[in-house]
Amino acid sequence: MFIRIIVATDLSPASFAVVGCLGALKAYGAKECLLLQCLTFREAASTALSYHTEPIERILEEQKGIMEGQGFTVEARTVVGAPKREVNRIAVEEDYSLIVVGTQGQSLVVEKLLGGVAYGILNSTKKPVLVVPVEKKPGEDNACAPVSRCGFNDHVLFATDFSEMAENAFRYVEQLVAHGARKVTLVHVQDRVKLEKHLKARLEEFNSLDRGRLEDLKQRLLKKRASEIDVEVCYGTPFEEITRLIRERNAQLVVMGTQGRSFAGELFLGGVSHNVARSSVAPVLLIPAVR
Repeated sequence: MFIRIIVATDLSPASFAVVGCLGALKAYGAKECLLLQCLTFREAASTALSYHTEPIERILEEQKGIMEGQGFTVEARTVVGAPKREVNRIAVEEDYSLIVVGTQGQSLVVEKLLGGVAYGILNSTKKPVLVVPVEKKPGEDNACAPVSRCGFNDHVLFATDFSEMAENAFRYVEQLVAHGARKVTLVHVQDRVKLEKHLKARLEEFNSLDRGRLEDLKQRLLKKRASEIDVEVCYGTPFEEITRLIRERNAQLVVMGTQGRSFAGELFLGGVSHNVARSSVAPVLLIPAVR
């Protein structure tokens, strides 16, 4: 399923935490890893002027050793260029099946990835992106630990607005189940903002319709031999309800489309999925639209 993966790194403590928690991806077929460091032209010039690249190479080799210790075949590579462009280019040209990025920490994870680079990757990627949250160690400056929820095949939460793009993301959930995901929670959130003003009186009608849709998805997963499936229809602000369920249900992996349409035809899962990725305590697998 995810045989070849790219892990974006900037060699920070946060990126060490990311590479340290990916072993469970092997349950989904991950074997080969490209540990990719992208330097901007300014960073590359600064490094060249210092005449000293040994620390960078040493740290990259250390991260490579961590991933090899988890059973991956690893190539470590440094490239120069705009990170968001280079990550996506290499993923497509070399046919990688998954891009992994982090969500907290220094440099890459905060300023680059969840700033311009992360949105650049998510908005233009043709490949799934796994966004991994990193936990800062209390009382230790810049020290980070792998997220505690990284048993990727223990409990998958799938959030849907029933759009075509969400359907595309659900096909990945089917594959996750086929590869042994033990439990799945299927979630749809009735958006309070969209319903409150004129359609609140029809809430039960919408709930009944959407529970039926979720039940149809449940039956598809049962055919893949899923062992436990829960169905949730919530009312409120979509990303808040989804992140609440992630916490309360102890989800280990969240799957969402990167775009979608609400019943009113407005962009839905694009903004929601990005907000979930920013605040989730569990890794979020974002599936792009078919292009």
